[in-house]
This record gives sequence, structure tokens and C-alpha cells, in this order.
Amino acid sequence: MPTNLKFHIWKGEKMTALLIIIAAIVILVIGYVTYGSWLAKEWGVDPSRETPAHTMEDGVDYVTAKPAVLMGHHFSSIAGAGPINGPIQASVFGWLPVFLWCVFGGIFFGGLQDFGSLFASIRHDGKSVGEIICDTMGQRAKKLFIIFALLVLILVIASFVNVVAGTFFTAADAGQIGFVSNPTSNQTTAMVSVLFIVLAIIYGLLTNKYGMSTGTATVIGLVGIVISLIIGLNCGLALGRTAWILLIGVYITVASLIPVWIMLQPRDYLSSFLLYAMMIIAVFGIVYAAFTGSATFQLPAFTGWSNKLGFLFPTLFITVACGACSGFHSLIATGTSSKQLDSEANAKAIGYGSMLIESALGVISLIAVGMVFDKYTAGDFGSPAVAFAQGIATMFHGNAVIAALLTLAVSVFALTSLDTGTRLSRFMFSELFLKENEATYQDATGVRRLLAHPLFGTLIMVAIGCILGGLSLSQIWGLFGAANQLLAGIALMAVAAWLGDIGKNNKMFYFPMAFMLVATICQLIITIGKKFSAIGAGTAMWGDWFQLVFATAMVVLALILVVEAKGTFAKQKARA
Repeated sequence: MPTNLKFHIWKGEKMTALLIIIAAIVILVIGYVTYGSWLAKEWGVDPSRETPAHTMEDGVDYVTAKPAVLMGHHFSSIAGAGPINGPIQASVFGWLPVFLWCVFGGIFFGGLQDFGSLFASIRHDGKSVGEIICDTMGQRAKKLFIIFALLVLILVIASFVNVVAGTFFTAADAGQIGFVSNPTSNQTTAMVSVLFIVLAIIYGLLTNKYGMSTGTATVIGLVGIVISLIIGLNCGLALGRTAWILLIGVYITVASLIPVWIMLQPRDYLSSFLLYAMMIIAVFGIVYAAFTGSATFQLPAFTGWSNKLGFLFPTLFITVACGACSGFHSLIATGTSSKQLDSEANAKAIGYGSMLIESALGVISLIAVGMVFDKYTAGDFGSPAVAFAQGIATMFHGNAVIAALLTLAVSVFALTSLDTGTRLSRFMFSELFLKENEATYQDATGVRRLLAHPLFGTLIMVAIGCILGGLSLSQIWGLFGAANQLLAGIALMAVAAWLGDIGKNNKMFYFPMAFMLVATICQLIITIGKKFSAIGAGTAMWGDWFQLVFATAMVVLALILVVEAKGTFAKQKARA
């Protein structure tokens, strides 16, 4: 290769972006085919074994789903806006460290956690990580984990309530209520999101109530998506921010309680087509820009070991989050997806494959911001989602329609993570108050029967989440990243302990587990130190106290669980 071509590629000329996405796709495919298949063999994935969706089918939570439908639900739920926001925020370190973490982190950390969690849950009647921990470390460890997970889910609900309400409303829309013509992007997003809910219900009834085939219903659904987009672009929906928060609270309450086939499953499946289309448009834009020079990749390979976000370690590994590894994924895998899996033969594609596709989306997001990096660092965009849309649109000579549609697609997914997160909180809140021999709230007695009731737990979690969601997002989001990644470390630990207990190879978990625990605990300790400094200086606000209490509680709970796990691993080693 000529020296001058090497120089131009490294400095970020027009071919760099194309080389980055080609390298990512090739490595991720190799990882899926080789490492993913090896994991399935080591763990003993058995396609002939019945899954909980069959053995425990109840028509509400345990419902078999076609592989494509479940893939859509799982992918939409784990993705949300995470693989777009995280890599774009971390891009200030340069494209190389973010690329390496998205690709290799996805293969050896995130994919391992997601696949392992899904498989372990299938072998535990579709139960949560808490039940997996209980199986190896006992009831006390289970209760501690559930408390920890509920704290994380509070942050999830609060964060996404704030994000969704902010996506539906801006101060510029104040004073307008109801349907509006010539809508703003926020009003368009609100209208399309509402129409998506109606469309999901129709799809669910057609396939589950009236027996329509998945293929025919999908075609109808795709036509419905196009119609929804056309309506939303011409007629928006406007409400005040508080009104949106209340309506979102009502929606997620209902969505978490009704049968999964009515809302959650079809909504996420149909939403996934928007995500797939968004990725295809983005890849086409990268290729187009490489050969036409319509956009220039401005992002340096490496900018330094520290910047305004902090030091590369642990900041990079916390910030990228869903693009490489996310603890929230383990809750989805063990909370909803494991209850819908038709066959263990599909576990690798859904558990491992979805994560690697998300890693590819993380790399696409990195490239998108690289096309507008100078403007991004100058603060020209209100959010990473806008930077993503504008970056892709730049590849198409700044096409405004593409920018609007991509912004809309990103916004739709925040709601998918929100309603899934609320359903997960319902499961885990009930588990917290049930004894070992009690399957549902109906088996409990006294006050525990009330506390374990699905409606009670849902209302409590939604109320807390919506109240916090109405406050400052920066104070909530400041904790979410570290809490989410710490959850990943604990989930890796739980699956490793279970595999070791049944005599399966769990050594592939040791380094990812230790790395995620160390990185996130370091980040939380840094946060605690900063909050003490603010309190000592007399400048602390409510958010500083909130972060201090939350961060301290999570570190303590995590360390207790680590001690419990250490004892479990020691016993397994002694038996070997």
C-alpha cells in the first residue's frame, strides 16, 4: 500500500469510515460463527429440550414466539437509544478505542453475558438472574441481587421517562395542545409513537386471536408503519411535559400487566424493522460517502488518555455501555425473552447474535458522529441522537428527510426499553417478597401477598420512576451508566457460578466478570468522592445527595454479592 494512502486513511480521509465498518462486520461475523458456536457447545445447548414457553405457557408472560418476532422484541428492547448515545459520547477518546471496545467487548463480554443469561434462565423455568443466584448462592444473595436490580430499574424507568417526555415535548411547543398541522419533530415523534401502540395491538390480535400467519401480518404491519410515518409527518400530537409524563406512566403500567402478545411482543417486533432500516441506510451512506466524497470522516483515531469525561479507564467502558456490554440486557434476557423462546436452537441467534448486531450499530454511530465531529464537539447538536441523524444525513449531502426519519427511528426505541423495563420491575418486585416455595403472589400470605401482587409492585416502581423522571436527567443519567455496567459484572458472576455448579466450563467468564466489576466499582467510588467534595464545599444540590446515597448503596450491595460468589467459587474448586 502506498505510504501516502496509509497516511490519508489513518488521518481520517474518506475511505476510513468504510474500512472501519467492513472490519467491524467481518470480525463480528467471525466471532458469531466461531466463539458463539463454541459457547453453545460448551454449555450444552439442546434443541430437543422443551423451553419454559412450552412447559409453563400461561398466555400472559409465558408465550411462544416465532424466532423473527422474538428477535425483534429482544433486539429492540436491548438496543433502545443505548448503542447510539454511548459510542457517540465516548467518541471524544477517538474512534480506535471505541471501535475496539464495541467489537471485542461485544464478542467476549456483552455477547457472553446476554447468551449466558438467556441460557441460564431457560434452565431455570424462565426466571430472573435472582433465581439463578439463589440456585448457587442462596436466598440471601438472591434478595440482595433483586434489591440491586430494582435500584437499577428505577434509574432505567426514570431516565427513559425523562428521555421520552423530552422527545415528545420541547419548550418551543408550549401552548399547543392536541393535534397540530405542520408539526415539529417532537410532535411528529409523539404521534408516530402513539400510532405504533395501536398498530401493535392490531398485529397482536391478528396473529394470536385470529390466527393470521406471521408473514401476512408482517406485511400489513410494515404498510401500517409507512402510513404511521406519513400521518406523523403531516399531523403531530402536542401536550405539555407533565401531561406526557403522566400518560407515559399510565401506558407503561398497562403495558407491563397485559398479556405480552397484545403489546410488548408485537410492538418491539414492528419497531425492529425501523432499526434494521436505519442501519441499512447508514451502511449505504458510509459506502456512498467513501466513493463520492459527500462527507469526510473527521474523528481522530486517538485523542488522549483523558478528557472532559475523565480517564480512559474506567470512563470508556462505562460510557459505551450497550454498544459493548450492558447489565440491562441480562434482565431482558431472563425477564421476557426466556419466557417466549420457542426452542433452544434459537438461543444463540437471539442472545448472542442480537448483541453483536448492537455492537455493529455502535460502530455505525461512531462513524456517524465522525462525519460531524467538529460540530458535535462545538455543541451544535442537542443530543447524541441528533448528531447520529445529522451525521448519516451528511453522507447524503445533508438530506433533511433522512435526518428527520433517523431522529424519529431513534426516538421510537426509547419507549421500547421503557415498557420492557417496567415489566421486568414487576417480575423482580414480586420475587423480592416471595419465599422459596412460593411461585406467585397467590401462594403468599398476609402483607406479603399484597407486596408481591403484580399491580402493587408496578404502581410503586412507575410512581418512583415518573417522579424522578420529572426531575433533572443529568443527575439520574450520571449514575445509570455505572449501575448498568455493575449489573453486567454481577450477571456474569451469577451465570459463571451456576455453570460451575452443574459442572460446565465457566472459565470464559472470569476475566470479563472481574473487569466489569473493577471498572464499575472504580467509577462509582470516583462519583462518591466527587459528591463528598461538593458537600464539603457547600455546593451540593439534591442530585449530589441522590447520587451519593445510590452509588454507596450499589457499591455495598455489589461487594457483599462478590464475597458470596467468592465463597461459592471456592466450594466449586474444592469439589473439582
